[in-house]
Amino acid sequence: MLFTHEVRLLCRRPAELANPLIFFTIVIALFSLAIGPETNLLQTLSPGLVWVAALLSVLLSLDELFRSDFEDGSLEQWVLSSQPLPLLVLTKVLANCSFSGLMLIILSPLLATMLGLPAECLSILLLSLLLGIPVLSLLGAVGAVLTVGLKRGGLLLALLILPLYIPVLIFGSGALWAALIGMPATGYLLWLGSLTAMAVTMTPFAIAAGLKIRVGE
Repeated sequence: MLFTHEVRLLCRRPAELANPLIFFTIVIALFSLAIGPETNLLQTLSPGLVWVAALLSVLLSLDELFRSDFEDGSLEQWVLSSQPLPLLVLTKVLANCSFSGLMLIILSPLLATMLGLPAECLSILLLSLLLGIPVLSLLGAVGAVLTVGLKRGGLLLALLILPLYIPVLIFGSGALWAALIGMPATGYLLWLGSLTAMAVTMTPFAIAAGLKIRVGE
């Protein structure tokens, strides 16, 4: 019920979907234009570029994740609800992730071809993003709930969360780089899968604890 409710709310705010996608597209397009027709150089840089652009796009969408619920008092109702708070926040984050993250994943192969990424690498790109974006969203939600309602919270959010994103960035770009040079990417994908499992299991409790702190202030 909460999942479908959150998806309906997101459908009524298309700007929250469009902004990260537009940002993702602009970053990839500008890099490809700046580097020029050097196909080999674009291919070499493409794993890192795609993942940095995806990371920053997810980060861009996090500042508004809990803001509207904080302003209308919904977060206080969540804390007082008889439903498990970790389950509620997990459902909200996954709804946001499935709404905006899925569109980013669908868009990524088209933009990756602009960087000269071979077609045989696209399956690894899709799988790595499918595993990595939920981790980025869940980790980012921890920072988002701690900074909700604060002035210049977006800057503080970035400072809190970016260090936690480094392992995801390493394994995600590593998987794509391994596929690019013809090496197996299974190890990197398994690490990403492990991070996903850990994030789904542990971060809802951290988000719920942060929510109680913010609501209790």
